[in-house]
Amino acid sequence: MAADPNAPITQLKGVGPSLQQTLAKLGVFRLIDLMLHLPFRYQDRSRVTPLAEVRAGGEYLVQGRVTSSQVLYGKRRSLKVCVEDHSGRVYLRFFHYSRFQQNKLQEQTHIRAFGEFRFFGRELTAAHPEYETFTDTPEPPAATLTPIYPTTQNLGQARMRKLTAQLCGLDWADSSGTPYGTLKFLHQPPAGTGMTEVEEAQQAIALDELTAFYLVMKGRALQRQQDLARALPRSTGQGRALLKHLGFRLTKAQARVVSEVLTDLENPVPMLRLVQGDVGSGKTVIAAFAAIRAAEQGCQTALMAPTELLAEQHFINFSNWLTPLGMRVTLLTGQLPAAEQRQRLAQVLSGEAQVVIGTHALFQEKVSFHQLALSIIDEQHRFGVHQRMALKDKGQHSNGRPLHPHQLVMTATPIPRTLTMALYADMDVSVIDELPKGRQPITTHTLAEEKRPKLVETINKVLRAGHQAYWVCTLIDESDELEATAATTLAGQLTQALPDYRVALLHGRMKSDEKLTIMHQFKNADIDLLVATTVIEVGVDVANATHMVVENSERLGLAQLHQLRGRVGRGAHASHCYLLYSPRVSEAGKTRIEAMRHSQDGFYLAEQDLKLRGPGDILGTRQAGEQSFRIADLGQHAHLMPQVIKRGDSLLQAASGSTDAQTLSNLLHTWAPADSGHLTV
Repeated sequence: MAADPNAPITQLKGVGPSLQQTLAKLGVFRLIDLMLHLPFRYQDRSRVTPLAEVRAGGEYLVQGRVTSSQVLYGKRRSLKVCVEDHSGRVYLRFFHYSRFQQNKLQEQTHIRAFGEFRFFGRELTAAHPEYETFTDTPEPPAATLTPIYPTTQNLGQARMRKLTAQLCGLDWADSSGTPYGTLKFLHQPPAGTGMTEVEEAQQAIALDELTAFYLVMKGRALQRQQDLARALPRSTGQGRALLKHLGFRLTKAQARVVSEVLTDLENPVPMLRLVQGDVGSGKTVIAAFAAIRAAEQGCQTALMAPTELLAEQHFINFSNWLTPLGMRVTLLTGQLPAAEQRQRLAQVLSGEAQVVIGTHALFQEKVSFHQLALSIIDEQHRFGVHQRMALKDKGQHSNGRPLHPHQLVMTATPIPRTLTMALYADMDVSVIDELPKGRQPITTHTLAEEKRPKLVETINKVLRAGHQAYWVCTLIDESDELEATAATTLAGQLTQALPDYRVALLHGRMKSDEKLTIMHQFKNADIDLLVATTVIEVGVDVANATHMVVENSERLGLAQLHQLRGRVGRGAHASHCYLLYSPRVSEAGKTRIEAMRHSQDGFYLAEQDLKLRGPGDILGTRQAGEQSFRIADLGQHAHLMPQVIKRGDSLLQAASGSTDAQTLSNLLHTWAPADSGHLTV
């Protein structure tokens, strides 16, 4: 009888309530979940190495007799075990051991151990190796590679291997469409298997996982077509009034995207449009045109920003643009005094506030809108899906059906096109692929840390000329674990080195009102040099700031470096960005900062970041709790995206009852059981 892949993990022998809870931390609830919990690397323990062939720095499987076992006392008590075979001897060392282990590791015991050997004095020694003891010479080792699994606290490798060995011993029928044969191979590859074979098998599984994700995204898009939104047709022409008062002309790209957004708003189906634009491409003004359209129809707009600094920046811009048109813009953040917050909440509830700008505070239960028709999410990769969708439930009802707000999602983080097509298949996508006229090119320099004194002289000249500068650090305080310059230390050093200028410090642990005060002072040129952490990455716009220095630039991803660099070059003067790097910079770090020096194209840099670091830093998935894949690694598997899209679209066209329809169902049940009931063919 074939195993049921959806059976609970407790069906395996030895999985009681405690282990069940531990496995849940790894996302393992069903048998198929454990089958999909694949090793991240392998060790070759299929060959016993004669002790005379063991070399320092290598991992080896060794076996022999224990010829001595003694407790050594000193700074740290340890158990030292000597192992010998016909060719030589090595030593095993245990700094943490029990009386039971000590008794087991007595002389004349047969032992097989695996570990990394290094010289301890003049003796080749493995510290805390994995080992087994035997009463006689052991049987030959297993003829498979040994898997190394992602684990969690209270779950060691030995136990994981026993569970997966038990799992692979079940009768798995491939008739369900899941390639169990491939999965078994990845859990127990035969000895001698090369990495090419492993990667090909991983790629086959990754294709299934990415296809399932694409199907879920398309399913959400199809579901949205069944939802209802308030249609927002053209009305009083306030948008044309904004065009007259802007003080600049829209680029062709901006005008195209504005048209796409406003056309979406005319439909009674909720818009879900992602607007991608490089740093400084002018996304905010597009959001303003959409907010005007909602206000013309007597409806409200909510704009959610990831930080109070960015929310404040949007509030200033929207107030400048919309207040002359007779529209009220309100800022709602968690730091407001209680009385002020109650007053603004009342304005939101009554509809007096037509545009409401805020942070996470906007999706709290106490925030009720009069008639919310449009939600705008800025820097979408900094919010989790549930946070973004919280505003969806704050709309009204019509004839008993919910009216969902239209959603405009914006990002200044360029995302490679292939990823956009698959990962955002539930959205319509607009790209602003043109920068406004007058944007100054930014010259990027890479400098070794030892050049810092000369760089301080350069910044001195910049400040003397009346310009301002940023000096960015990756740490707030000094760290024993990380060799990186701290903002607090550097601010003191630069204050001493530049006594004629006003130096200020800005970091994420400061109170919100302190951060806003410092940014206002910097914007008003009351501060000359701002020493900051990456808190200034998004939303800070100071035209007079022409120079930026980034400490330990090798520690940051290209997407983040590109965002930081975009804080300068916003005025009429030529701008410069200096990337300082450590003498211990890795090859990958060198590659990143060289890419920054040679290119200002955010989409090109995003492609490079994907190759070097994977998608987490581009899409913000590590911070925002977004989709993370079990097997697929977009750094390695991005080339599969065209195949994923073609396959997914073909499966969606499948006739009910066909083989393709069954494949679609199987993929969803395997990879996305929570969504499998929402997508039918």
